[in-house]
Amino acid sequence: MAQQGNIGVTTENIFPVIKKFLYSDHDIFIREIVSNAVDATQKLKTLASKGELKEEAGDLTVRVKLDKEAGTLTVSDHGIGMTEEEIDKYINQIAFSGANDFLDKYKEDANAIIGHFGLGFYSSFMVSKKVEIITKSWQEGSKAVKWSCDGSPSFAIEDADKAERGTDIVMYIDDDCKDFLEKYKISELLNKYCKFLPVPVAFGKKTQWDDKEKKSVETDEDDVINDTTPLWTRKPSELKDEDYKEFYKKLYPMSDEPLFWIHLNVDYPFNLTGVLYFPKVKSNLDIQKNKINLYCNQVFVTDNVEGIVPDFMTLLHGVIDSPDIPLNVSRSYLQSDSNVKKISTYISKKVSDRLSSIFKSDRQQFEEKWDDIKIFINYGMLSESDFYDKAKNFSLLKDTDGKMYTFEEYQTLIKGEQTDKDGNLIYLYANNKDDQYSYINAANAKGYNVLLMDGQLDPAMFNLYEEKFEKSRFTRVDSDVVDRLIVKSDDKKEELPEDDKKSLSETFKNALPKLDKIEFNVEPQSLGESAAPVIMTQSEYMRRMKDMSRLQPGMAFYGEMPTMLNLVLNTDHPLIKQSIKDAKPEVVSQLIDLALLQNGLLRGEALDSFVKRSISLI
Repeated sequence: MAQQGNIGVTTENIFPVIKKFLYSDHDIFIREIVSNAVDATQKLKTLASKGELKEEAGDLTVRVKLDKEAGTLTVSDHGIGMTEEEIDKYINQIAFSGANDFLDKYKEDANAIIGHFGLGFYSSFMVSKKVEIITKSWQEGSKAVKWSCDGSPSFAIEDADKAERGTDIVMYIDDDCKDFLEKYKISELLNKYCKFLPVPVAFGKKTQWDDKEKKSVETDEDDVINDTTPLWTRKPSELKDEDYKEFYKKLYPMSDEPLFWIHLNVDYPFNLTGVLYFPKVKSNLDIQKNKINLYCNQVFVTDNVEGIVPDFMTLLHGVIDSPDIPLNVSRSYLQSDSNVKKISTYISKKVSDRLSSIFKSDRQQFEEKWDDIKIFINYGMLSESDFYDKAKNFSLLKDTDGKMYTFEEYQTLIKGEQTDKDGNLIYLYANNKDDQYSYINAANAKGYNVLLMDGQLDPAMFNLYEEKFEKSRFTRVDSDVVDRLIVKSDDKKEELPEDDKKSLSETFKNALPKLDKIEFNVEPQSLGESAAPVIMTQSEYMRRMKDMSRLQPGMAFYGEMPTMLNLVLNTDHPLIKQSIKDAKPEVVSQLIDLALLQNGLLRGEALDSFVKRSISLI
């Protein structure tokens, strides 16, 4: 019987709001409509398993069809369908959802049921000027009905000619959304949102090359776009390493092979499955983020998992699937939901346990991959104190010879030689083996070990280590002359008379070149005859502040300050002794330029002058 009326809404003019602003991304309509079709199919499977379905279930493939000429996009299923009464309840009365009643009846099978037909269905109007529902219920004696609406609160229901059980959603695509009538666009969206749905989803037919036609032609075989049993839904005992690697390629076709992975599977106190991969992390953090895809019962939700996993774990790749996180995720929801917080804690623990296990069972493999995972572990230690407590047992320090140590091992190694007069353990480090070669060599000659700290997050790690390690300090190997890096006594070497120190300092200050944003402090110092005549150093504190300014916007003012360098004159060296008595301008300039050259600071006009002077001195 034909029927006309208005869609029931509880607030006046709410329909335009639902139509236009229910979702921020118009693309998401395809997820909602296809998920509804899968939902209807899952419900039918549940009925069949309980013996309530009297007929054969038959082919349950969900089909997506494009008709560019008619301007329609159709999603068809062979699920439970709807009666006229159900359409009235679930479509016309927006406040209700068909899933709720079904869940009440089949509570024990709730995990097999996804989607909510009510509001999700209305996402179709974001791209459609008219939508039709042609449906026939699974119930015996049901008549097929057709519901249609042009995007206004008005609708029409009439009898329909449909022999088979199920539902067709016919969307008449709006004039300003014509790109949704392009095959490539729908393929792209189906691949994004529907790649792992638990019911086969077909979009057109497969093609094959025809030698006679010299082109690709359609076959009779459905082109099923999804994997209904993705890797994370299977038991780890059934899987091999190659399975995990192949799945990674499917997710990230252009990426390098992952370092290792973690299979997540928990059903209490929340439901969660998934696989997380450790990628070969690049230096740029931002490039790596948004690579974890969140699913709800195999329905794609988002690739922005901030709030669901700790921030440092957004560097990982992979899939998380949890029915305890709804399809429409909001930031406020994530911040307040207790399940989400439990999930975040669980994932963090699982990751740290996995890293610890690899370290204990195969330290060699762990060390081989350390340079790739170091940034991830450092990021975690900086941002999560709980993670630091676990990671401190497997985090490594690498020295300039490439040897690696746990925190405890390294403390034992250097305690004898690198403890200063106040009982502080001094950790010497370099961030470039080539640029700081002479300083490293000088430190090694004194029996010191030098760490290589060239990671992106190492400037921030120094502060963390100094906070966590008892009576410890990190000092770059070129921050002072080698004799003063680790002060072992208060003994002072004989110094020059004050007049000689002043005269020598003035001589070298006057010969210093003008360098942009660089200021010098000249300091005569007794260093022994074997030490270099001029050594350039930089205060650990100021250099560290400058490094931190590149990581923390709030410290940007340090980056704008001039670089302060110390020019240490070795008063025991013959060339400096001679400069006290009879300073030769070309020798003084040459000594200064050699120190600048050693530290990569000799550029432009100053470099040109140095080259010319060097040639003249030969």
